[in-house]
Order: sequence, then structure tokens, then C-alpha cells
Amino acid sequence: MSRQLSKPDPRRAEKLVAFDRLLTIMDELRENCPWDKKQTMETLRHLTIEETYELGDAILENDLEEVKKELGDLMLHMVFYAKIGAEKEAFDITDVLNGICDKLVHRHPHIYGDVEAKDEQAVKENWEKIKLKEKGNKSVLGGVPPSLPAMVKAMRIQEKARGAGFDWDKKEQVWEKVEEEMQEFKEEFNIADEQKINRERAQNEFGDLLFSLINYSRFIDINPEEALERTNKKFIKRFNYLESESGKDGKTLSEMTLDEMDAYWNRAKEL
Repeated sequence: MSRQLSKPDPRRAEKLVAFDRLLTIMDELRENCPWDKKQTMETLRHLTIEETYELGDAILENDLEEVKKELGDLMLHMVFYAKIGAEKEAFDITDVLNGICDKLVHRHPHIYGDVEAKDEQAVKENWEKIKLKEKGNKSVLGGVPPSLPAMVKAMRIQEKARGAGFDWDKKEQVWEKVEEEMQEFKEEFNIADEQKINRERAQNEFGDLLFSLINYSRFIDINPEEALERTNKKFIKRFNYLESESGKDGKTLSEMTLDEMDAYWNRAKEL
């Protein structure tokens, strides 16, 4: 079953013209620009990752003008990969777009079929079940990319496990697990003799603690990656204030006491 948009998009033709313009420019650059002609999927890979992080930064800063620019950069990369794919006679932009359209229709049976989904969680669970069937019922966790950063990977592992029904029922249960892991971690370091601390066991317990905290974040609808990045940015701003203001007073960080630094830090917090 297909559904029509409830309202016609008055700018649809304009959007198609803009996209066609990008495709044309890509063809011209690939043919005439020495740098663009040399690029491969492998050489573009790290640049794409960098652009993705820059988009993430712009989103966290709520800088919509920068978001627009970074989306353009990423759109260029997508078109670039499709162009290289066409040159290899493997796929082109039409295949890419039709592929994602087909996938979206297939994975939204509550929109394009007769399946009911009462809330967001039901949609996510259906999505994971459909993905698993598409992959021939291979491992539930098989779709988690090995190269993901550890925190993001932990989030995806937990989401996929939940999609398969392996999850806690209540957030209180998860918090008990957090406290349990915290206690186990403390026990590894609650040793008088520093030399007797087993660093490998302590590292394992710390990893368990982080994993349980990430798990709890799902139950209270907090993205741990975003939360930590916000804290990183907050720390950088306050530390920059500490450096600049103490410098104005003729002080050097390496010669200041912690109490002196705290005075500037607290002023930064008030600001």
C-alpha cells in the first residue's frame, strides 16, 4: 500500500533542479578537476567522518546556519561516492535513492502496510525485527559496526538487544545494576597497597559501570554521547575563561594553587 503526501510540496520542482545541479557539478569536477579526479572511496572516507563530526558539533551548538553548510558538505560526499560507484559500474545515484526508498517503505509497515505501532518503541522494535529478517536471521548484534566509537557502540548494542526482547522492564532495575557495578568497581580500588590493585580487573569493572550507566540513560531518554559532549564543551569554555582571566591578572596557571584556580572556575560557572 502506498500513501500520498497530505499536501503537495510547492518547492518540489525547485528541489529537483538544485539536486540535478549538484549532480552536474559533480560530473564536471570528476572530469576536469585534478584533485577530484584522483579521489577514491578510501581517500574520501576519513573526510566524510570528519564532516559528520562537524555536523554533530553544529547541531549541539544549535547553529542552524552551520548545520545547513555541513549538510551540504555531506550531500556532496554522498553524490561523490555514487559517482565513483557509477564509474565502477556497481551502482549510481538512482540505485542509491531507490534503495533507501524501498528500505524505508519495507521497514515502515505501520505506514505502508497493515501493521499497527502504538508508540515510538513499537516502531523501533519492528524496525530491528525486520532488519534481522533481511539479514537472514543472523546474530542480532551482527549489524553493529565494529569501528563505532565505544560509547556509540554500547548504545547500539543495547538498542538491538532491546529490539530482540532482551532488556530490563523498569528503570529502577537498571539503577540497581548501576549501583552494583559501582560497588564492584570501588572494591577493586579499596585496597591500601597501590601495588596490589589488579588493573585489568579494575578496568573491566569500570567498563561494566560505564555500560550500565549508558543502559540507564536509555530509560531516562538521555543520549549519553550528546550529554558527555555537552559537558566537554562546558569544561572547555570554563577552562578558557580560567586561562584568559587569570592571564589578565598577570598569573600563570602552572604557578597558581588549586584554590586560586577554583576562584576563577567558580566565576566561570556563575557566568
